[in-house]
Amino acid sequence: MVKTMGILLSSDTLTNIRFPNLGIELKNVPTGFDIFGFRIAFYGVVIGLGMLLGWLMAEWIAKKTGQDTELYLDFALIAIVVSVIFTRLGYVVFSWDEFADNPLEIFNLRSGGLMIYGGIIGAILTAIIFCRVKKYSFWLLADTGCIGLITGQILGRWGNFFNREAFGKYTDGLFAMQLNIKDVSYDYRMPVVNLMEKYKGKETAFNRIMEIRNNTVWVDGAEYIQVHPTFLYESLWNLGLLIILIIFTKHKKVDGEVFLLYLAGYGLGRIWIEGLRTDQLFLWGTAIPISQLISAVMILLSVIMIIYRRSKLKKVR
Repeated sequence: MVKTMGILLSSDTLTNIRFPNLGIELKNVPTGFDIFGFRIAFYGVVIGLGMLLGWLMAEWIAKKTGQDTELYLDFALIAIVVSVIFTRLGYVVFSWDEFADNPLEIFNLRSGGLMIYGGIIGAILTAIIFCRVKKYSFWLLADTGCIGLITGQILGRWGNFFNREAFGKYTDGLFAMQLNIKDVSYDYRMPVVNLMEKYKGKETAFNRIMEIRNNTVWVDGAEYIQVHPTFLYESLWNLGLLIILIIFTKHKKVDGEVFLLYLAGYGLGRIWIEGLRTDQLFLWGTAIPISQLISAVMILLSVIMIIYRRSKLKKVR
């Protein structure tokens, strides 16, 4: 064990993360820490901080737009719990093979395995019910809440960094990231025959994993894979989207447009980024990445709704 500032870091999780083409090497990056023998994953800590920051951002927007900030505290307390449940549920539904032999592992959130779209769906359902009970405008709450949501996503994606997951295919580009092969999914070490069986019918995913395996590098006696840091791409994409949403808030024609713009903008980014990833979740019995499918539907519905609501507004005038 290694002790840093009074916190115990497990020695088997202290490995380096490298960005060779940027000349950056982060030494001894842990996945978590131990307090009184209890393991706390940075994955969960980062997501928790993202939720807190998201709530603060939503309250800031509510205050700027003359809304009751207490309402958003009440909503956040409910929505956060429901969203966490739905993010895990979404992952479990499309990755049941991982839990079939040990269902209790479903409750082990510290190991990772969340589906962002599950959380978004959970938040939307919560908002619909919450607004009906409180007799509040769903579209106004959605406009405000989505800014908090995207803020949480910006920070939350860095949980994947500490977990060494949600990365993309092989690259030797400027942002190429190197991870110790022992720290990532067993897919990158398992016998090829087993890998072929696991990804039967999913040739694109199989070929990407094999390309990564065939392009490993050795640094100081350790083997590293070299991949796209897609969690970083998504975090930066979301940051850009957040800026656009904040600016657009002052120029929206009708309540709901900020929320619909969020859905379309986030969906567009996910289609691109998901196309780089190797750890995709697939629609049952197909090779269709579920996140890309949801993104495409979300973009289409959002654009239709924006056009419809604007045309309706013109008729009223």
